[in-house]
Amino acid sequence: MSYAMSGALQAAIYARLTQSAAVAALVGGDVYDALPTGTLPETYVSIGREQVSDASDQSGNGALHRLDISVITTQPGFAGAKQVAGAISDALHDADLTLARGNLVFLRFERAQARRVASSSAREILLRFRARVDET
Repeated sequence: MSYAMSGALQAAIYARLTQSAAVAALVGGDVYDALPTGTLPETYVSIGREQVSDASDQSGNGALHRLDISVITTQPGFAGAKQVAGAISDALHDADLTLARGNLVFLRFERAQARRVASSSAREILLRFRARVDET
């Protein structure tokens, strides 16, 4: 197994989201892997948790990544957040991303969960993607 391609995968996903016209039309440049200090925008995207497991085989080192990307909004209802989540899914599902290290074998949407954030008026849609990378 190699975790060494994790940073390259995250950078490629971040680049895809920030360069997507559909995502930008909905949230502008408000895509973060670390939340800024100060007041947050009404709706933004946050690259979140990651779980990685070994996917090495006889051809070389590889890893299976499960990545969470959140759409968080203080807008009433889920309609706006669902539009953003759909644009993210369109931008990433089966995307052909070039990594600075390693190769992306696949990137696929796995599931989503919409919920109200406890003790606030915010809403969150948590999208889970699965990516397979290898070093060949």
